Amino acid sequence: MEIQSVIDYLKGYNGRPVSLMEVCGTHTAAIFKGGIRSFLSPKIRLISGPGCPVCVTPTAFIDRCVEYAMRPDCVLLSFGDMLKVPGTKYSLTEAKGEGARVELMYSPLEALDKAAAHPEITYVIAAVGFETTAPVYALLIDEARKRGIGNLRLVTALKTVIPALTWLCEGEEVDGFLCPGHVSVIIGSRPYEELAERYRKPFAVAGFEPEHILAAVYDLVRQLEEGTHAVHNYYPNAVKEDGNRKALAVLGSCFETGTAVWRGLGEIQGSGLYLKGEYAEYDGGSRNLTQDMKLPSGCRCGDVITGRINPDQCPMFAAGEKDGHAGCTPMSPYGPCMVSSEGACGIWYRNRV
Repeated sequence: MEIQSVIDYLKGYNGRPVSLMEVCGTHTAAIFKGGIRSFLSPKIRLISGPGCPVCVTPTAFIDRCVEYAMRPDCVLLSFGDMLKVPGTKYSLTEAKGEGARVELMYSPLEALDKAAAHPEITYVIAAVGFETTAPVYALLIDEARKRGIGNLRLVTALKTVIPALTWLCEGEEVDGFLCPGHVSVIIGSRPYEELAERYRKPFAVAGFEPEHILAAVYDLVRQLEEGTHAVHNYYPNAVKEDGNRKALAVLGSCFETGTAVWRGLGEIQGSGLYLKGEYAEYDGGSRNLTQDMKLPSGCRCGDVITGRINPDQCPMFAAGEKDGHAGCTPMSPYGPCMVSSEGACGIWYRNRV
């Protein structure tokens, strides 16, 4: 079907109101960049999901990282988007201002040479991500063992997407899902089939160009109109039915699943990735980070990442800017969804009219 016919259909849709969740933060950004909402009927609502790993990282994880960074014999390595995530007392940036040793990393593999050159220092990596990034940490640990490097630790907040989608299907009012593109490259399209059948909801895998997203949204709306619930792949050049088998094998060789806390959601069974027992020497105490600290009063990140509200409906969203008080902004985040480049609140803030 030609793209104009797709647009005409979506603009003219007058069926029952539907809510479609784009799970991935990169999709949220692409939807704004492509002006996708301007092509949709008011009865088609796009909502954001928990596909930003930084946004769902619990407070206890930040606190553990700060604790390591404050030790004189440790250096905490982190990607930049984790540095401003609020902990109980400090973010990593604030902790650094108090004397903590926090270094920005561009690749986890940088830690190998640093640890080899400074055996007196323990390099602790804030390992955050989904199936997309987790294989890199598996390769890191495997290489550290081969090279006999023992002064490395991972504090992990690595999560898997399918249990979170199950959680959403069980308890939230979502009619269909735009599957996370990058994660789907690793896990494939097949894992969504069981969810589609069990919960009778349509799923569509899409790339990040506007026409790809529009095609996927069109497919989801048509399936809902027709009463079908299949999984369709609109990203076949990158996503295969069974995913990236090599990456999945690497992942399975090093990690096992367990219960994990998603900030703003709570515990989700089988959604966390933890180092297996034979790699326990490299674990920085990740398994006991189970408390789900409450978000700051007034912060509604939990409602944002479940699609209950849009980011600008949170009372903290840029609150008081006109009076000189920023409220929650990327420069002064109140909650984690405003921090990451994939966080829904940050994306909405940067794309305000």
